[in-house]
Amino acid sequence: MNTSADFIFPEKYRILSGSTLKMIAIITMLIDHTGAVLLSMYPPAQKIFFTLFGREYSLYLIFRDIGRVAFPIFCFLLLEGFRHTHDRFRYGLNLFLFALISEIPWNLMFTNTLRYEKQNVFFTLFLGYLAFCAIEYFQDDQLRQLLCIIGLLIVSILLKADYSWRGYIFLLIMYYTRKDPTGQAILGSCWLYYEWRACFAFLSINLYNGERGFVRNKVLKYVFYWFYPVHILVLVVIRKVLFL
Repeated sequence: MNTSADFIFPEKYRILSGSTLKMIAIITMLIDHTGAVLLSMYPPAQKIFFTLFGREYSLYLIFRDIGRVAFPIFCFLLLEGFRHTHDRFRYGLNLFLFALISEIPWNLMFTNTLRYEKQNVFFTLFLGYLAFCAIEYFQDDQLRQLLCIIGLLIVSILLKADYSWRGYIFLLIMYYTRKDPTGQAILGSCWLYYEWRACFAFLSINLYNGERGFVRNKVLKYVFYWFYPVHILVLVVIRKVLFL
């Protein structure tokens, strides 16, 4: 673990385990997707409640804004997983398999069909994970390292994975600033200027204490993997029943 001087918050305030961060990420993601799938279909949820800094807020927009913090936390957790896993091949394989599994719910969420031009966020995380692996594998060969990074960037553009190339670059920023949490928060926030609400994720990230937390067995670990496709599918079914 880094020294307390490297963190925004003193050590006594760093009380969030990796498991707690996972809970924050999936809850905020659920709120976001509830807004996208259900509240977008419910006109009263789009009624303006108040205006803040020139931006009009409805229940729908509040849900979507809360959800912005999920992606940076997932990126941070991916990096932690990469650093601490005992089997990088299996870790990457799990990301790829759940990217494939999540495609049908993802497509249904946006089009109510099995086809959609963009790919789910697991693909973004998987490409970032491959970049992490390439950077370390070719750490003594800067040319091959650069070619791999650029190649994966091109794939992220062509694949149209969620958060697009910006999400891929953000993962690289998280990797290269992994030893400097304060710098990570500053550079990451600057990169996320187009989704500034996501910057609040760094508050919880900098409360991380380096502990794994309650998720210590394979069953619980895979619950978090399965949560992504399953919760989307459930929301799609609810939308079908209520609005379509």
